Amino acid sequence: MLQTVYGMPSAKIEVIPHGIPDVPFTEPDSSKAIFGFSGRPVILTFGLLSPGKGIEVMIDAMPAILRQCPDAAYVVLGATHPNLVRQQGEAYRESLVARARALGVQDNVMFLDQFVDQPTLLGFIAMCDVYVTPYLNEAQMTSGTLAYSFGLGKPVVSTPYWHASELLADGRGVLVPFGDSKAIGSEIAALLTDTTRRQSMRRRAYASSRSMIWSRTAERYIAAFEGARRGHHLRMIARHNQSISSRGAPVVPEMQTDHLMVMCDDTGLFQHAVHSVPDRAHGYCVDDNARALLLACALTAPGEERLPDALTARFAAFVQHAWNPDIQRFRNFMSFDRRWLEASGSEDSHGRTVWSLGACAHCDTSPSRRRWAADLFAEALPAVAHFSSPRAWAFALLGLDAYCTDRRDDPAANAMRLLLADRLVAALAAVETRDWVWFEEGLSYDNARLSQALIATGTASGTPHYVEAGLRSLRWLMALQTTETGGFRPVGSDTFGDRRTQPKAFDQQPLEATAAISACLAAWRADGDVHWKAYAAQAFAWFLGSNDLNVPLVDLETGSCRDGLHPDRPNENRGGESVVSYLYSLVEIRQLARANADRTAITPLHTVRA
Repeated sequence: MLQTVYGMPSAKIEVIPHGIPDVPFTEPDSSKAIFGFSGRPVILTFGLLSPGKGIEVMIDAMPAILRQCPDAAYVVLGATHPNLVRQQGEAYRESLVARARALGVQDNVMFLDQFVDQPTLLGFIAMCDVYVTPYLNEAQMTSGTLAYSFGLGKPVVSTPYWHASELLADGRGVLVPFGDSKAIGSEIAALLTDTTRRQSMRRRAYASSRSMIWSRTAERYIAAFEGARRGHHLRMIARHNQSISSRGAPVVPEMQTDHLMVMCDDTGLFQHAVHSVPDRAHGYCVDDNARALLLACALTAPGEERLPDALTARFAAFVQHAWNPDIQRFRNFMSFDRRWLEASGSEDSHGRTVWSLGACAHCDTSPSRRRWAADLFAEALPAVAHFSSPRAWAFALLGLDAYCTDRRDDPAANAMRLLLADRLVAALAAVETRDWVWFEEGLSYDNARLSQALIATGTASGTPHYVEAGLRSLRWLMALQTTETGGFRPVGSDTFGDRRTQPKAFDQQPLEATAAISACLAAWRADGDVHWKAYAAQAFAWFLGSNDLNVPLVDLETGSCRDGLHPDRPNENRGGESVVSYLYSLVEIRQLARANADRTAITPLHTVRA
């Protein structure tokens, strides 16, 4: 409405969800006992009674519900709207009672004519098995009771008014057509008779709603006010940056894959380059070809130009050839003459390859290749249970996140998901102190992927403590990777092997920026905090020159990316890992810009030509 009616630019709009109290996830039995509904399935609607609430439709649905759940109780909690009472007394409430009596459901529909305080309201919501908002038209900007019931982890069945359409999308609730008593009855009965589905929806709603608790909502308001206060200053910076760039408007770069094509031959993606020339001496590895397959899958997103199918098939073929069925592991390094240099690669390379297979099984454009990926994923996954590397666990979890999107009922995948997520949480608990919020005694490479894996797994499975552990560790990591001036400084490779020390500044590698971007965007999708988007944008700006050397790593015309930053100069080589890391991050930032309905303003200080 702000955009279509008032012409407000999207950059000036910040959507902050309705706040909710922070209460624990509980089962409804104890609350049912308090209110006298022990042993009965309870459906609840709360609010001031008026014709627009659609209570008639819900009453009409009760006979169908009772055929499957004879003991079900529909509780209509709330006094009649004072304006309605002033105009016609209690005629409307009496008509609803008469309607229930005419349908023979009067013993299963309870009208509680009362105003209630918040503790009482929360008690009623806690006792219900399904919350229903059967409003009759879409022009409902927000619903406090919808937010509260969602925040208490209740399955919600609702008509698609504006607030409900946004909050309950992507399987977080059930949406039914306006005025359709048959659909409402069918969906509620299905939930009441399917405990597994109902519990899964409860956990997902509760996990998704943690960003809505009042303390987080207050933080969002503070961030919005602070952003508005700084707006004039940022506009001045933007004008200055535009004067630096001869290209003019500060926009997200276009997708250029020329250098990626140069780095590939009919075997796959080369590991290394000398400057921008592929270095055949070091051959290939499954690590980089798995990353390339992940990029190919990412480029199937709306608005992106896909890689040639033959190239995607080449990456898949490399992965297939890397599989060693005799020991159920992936090989990693291959010489230029196509000889494997080992029988088995590292745990991390195996986990990363499993990740690429999960992504391919979910979103590859070829149905046949999706089936191939799913089969090899299922064959390669069990080995991860025997690994000791937290990164291998995290990579596999990211693969499971994609794989399980289409296979939610796969018992082996779901069991592995919980096993690996529990291991990461246990690793964090074993090492974490007030000053060291991490999974290991030291920092290494691809650090943010550990946090991302827990955030993604917790969000998808409806497990709040996974999400919280991921967010907590990522906040700590991003604080370490943020300079005093607000720039992004990835953990330097000179840090690897140190124990519980501040990270060293160099050497800086593209892989770390890519991991930070992905993890921060996963965090933003999990809790809605705009600071995560800012972290992701700053990490992407590192590629474009907002870094310790004020030197861009990418050539915007070819899509090549330097291999990193030394203390005194950039690494001029532009290998496979670097180009794939940059392009993958570019896809994510471009998708973020599209989601915001506006292109993110990220200006390179200057560009470099190949």
